[in-house]
Amino acid sequence: MKINKWPILLIFIFAACSYKLSTMTPATYTANSQLKTINTSESWKGTPVDVKRNFMNHEYPFLPNFSDLWKWQTTGNLQKEEKKNDKWKAPVIKDEAFLTSDKDMIVWLGHATFYIRINSITLITDPVFYSLPFVPRHSEMPVAPEKLTDVDYILLSHNHRDHCDKRSQKLLAKNNPKVKVLTGLKLDNLIYKWTKNKNIQGAGWYQEFNTGNDSIRIYYVPSRHWAKRGMFDANTMLWGGFIIQCGGKTIYFMGDSGYGSHFKEIASLFPSPDYCIMGNGAYTPAWFMSANHIAPEDAVKAFNEMSGKHYIPMHYGTFDQSDEPMGEPLKRIKGLENEIKGKLLTPAIGEVIFIE
Repeated sequence: MKINKWPILLIFIFAACSYKLSTMTPATYTANSQLKTINTSESWKGTPVDVKRNFMNHEYPFLPNFSDLWKWQTTGNLQKEEKKNDKWKAPVIKDEAFLTSDKDMIVWLGHATFYIRINSITLITDPVFYSLPFVPRHSEMPVAPEKLTDVDYILLSHNHRDHCDKRSQKLLAKNNPKVKVLTGLKLDNLIYKWTKNKNIQGAGWYQEFNTGNDSIRIYYVPSRHWAKRGMFDANTMLWGGFIIQCGGKTIYFMGDSGYGSHFKEIASLFPSPDYCIMGNGAYTPAWFMSANHIAPEDAVKAFNEMSGKHYIPMHYGTFDQSDEPMGEPLKRIKGLENEIKGKLLTPAIGEVIFIE
């Protein structure tokens, strides 16, 4: 039986500090008192926390569990041979022209990292430019990270290392001294510790960030996930996604999420997003992964529930994090194209999608 080094590290982390909720229902609710909450329905009380003040999913409590992790790593992968023989690699277009273009665009830089320019404003989501400890990067960056300058906003969905990378954050802070970092509650403290950037805001779910620019509105919205970086910090920092409204367009960036009712809830406040950037990888085995990552079929279901116009899949092709072959997520989502009530866009890394 062969076990990968990275999951072994996770096993020791979980074993050293297993996280258990004292209750399956929230003890109270929280928010950033300096930010506006845009969900004003009577049923919305704020971001839920348990008796230990740790964050919770509002619908499906997630319990990091040593026994489940051990079961995953010691149970044979039914796709082992298929994965071994899979030679697919994400195509990469190396063309720096988009960095100096004045067009509105979305450019995939790999995994969950996107370069977005709209109405002369530049944003980067979940910047991770390098390999991770025990997890090599399988796709090249289409541009040198040092060339990502004049960035106005960094959108940081949660603290997992494939979305929140210290080296990448420090590089962007150095090369973009005026950049604003927008993220979830308590994660702002970690980013400040790394970068000493004072332009960081941590929001609760359904809160609007103070962008400092009347032409763009950015909101933090729920996802079904969890958070952990070290041995003693499980769910102490919030996770979520983003809604960007600018230039008459609405862009939804999911972050990491399993399927849940929050997709319909988000759509009730932000109907028919023009572009939905949603997960499409790290979903097998389903019994273990579905609580925090979304499979292609459920992603299509969620996209249709949101009445999205364009679906851009992400979270595949860069890091090998689960049992499915690297090339499977793209094949499966393309196989579902006829079920998508909108337009499927599957760009290469570095390929420009012009915002229509």
